[in-house]
Amino acid sequence: MSSLESFEKQNNLFQDDSRAGQPGEHLEHVPENLKRASLRMEFPPSYILVGVYRLFTDKTVYTPAWDKCKHGARRGAIVGLVWAVLTFSLQEKFIQVFLRNSPRVVGLSDNTMFGLPIPFPLHTYAAMIYVSQQVTFILRFFLSKNIRIARDRAWQHTVESRGKGPDFWQPNDGFLEKALGGWLGPLVVKRVLLASLSLYPLVGTLLSAWFKALTTSRYLHRRYFEAKKMNKQQIAVFMEERKWDYRSFGFVAALLEGLPIIGLVFAVSNRIGAAMWAFDLEKKQHFVAEQNRLAVHKKS
Repeated sequence: MSSLESFEKQNNLFQDDSRAGQPGEHLEHVPENLKRASLRMEFPPSYILVGVYRLFTDKTVYTPAWDKCKHGARRGAIVGLVWAVLTFSLQEKFIQVFLRNSPRVVGLSDNTMFGLPIPFPLHTYAAMIYVSQQVTFILRFFLSKNIRIARDRAWQHTVESRGKGPDFWQPNDGFLEKALGGWLGPLVVKRVLLASLSLYPLVGTLLSAWFKALTTSRYLHRRYFEAKKMNKQQIAVFMEERKWDYRSFGFVAALLEGLPIIGLVFAVSNRIGAAMWAFDLEKKQHFVAEQNRLAVHKKS
């Protein structure tokens, strides 16, 4: 069987044929223990909600993460609050001058956004966003290494809660011979062209999340790829085969992580959601591998 046929067979086992018949018809041949997973995999951003839910309801995940971050979060909050109080007025004036001398974005004016009135002048709103981003940077500085440890612990505890060991992760098969595009173009757009747009409500946030989508989803699944011992080329092909799944998941994850201050919480919960998605992907691969073995056994 060619790699393309193998990949198509995996997709067909879980493909959504509800447009052609009754919703859920495509799940009839899927084992009971995989039906909920297959429904979640139809819409990968749902794992973002799964991650948030588990972070706030599972003490084995929440407690270790908070214990690692609480002291840095408190120090960062104090310093960030002082910085915001002392510099907000000055930054608001600077942004007002900047926006006055910049090209207008369609749909935005000083007191309206896409025709809807806003409670603050545009430059005040932009200053609030800008200062909150600085406070987020201060919090990241104080959290530093600890939040990375908290994210790794969240992944580890999530995987352990599923009761599976290292041998659960199988090597992936059925790669398509494709590769993702170059990284330089998106990097330039993300770092340079979006810098000024980030001051505008909604526009810069959505564009930034879109361009960060694939890199964010790849980063969130880094531990998954390591567990499967995949090299860079295999990772690129694996993601290309599921490009829109990874783009939609990464878009929502990047959008939430890009929110000022509260985005730091989503940075942990998104790792939990990514772990749950990885676990479901692996269950799917186990099921497909078993079906393939049964098919070969019947032929022999």
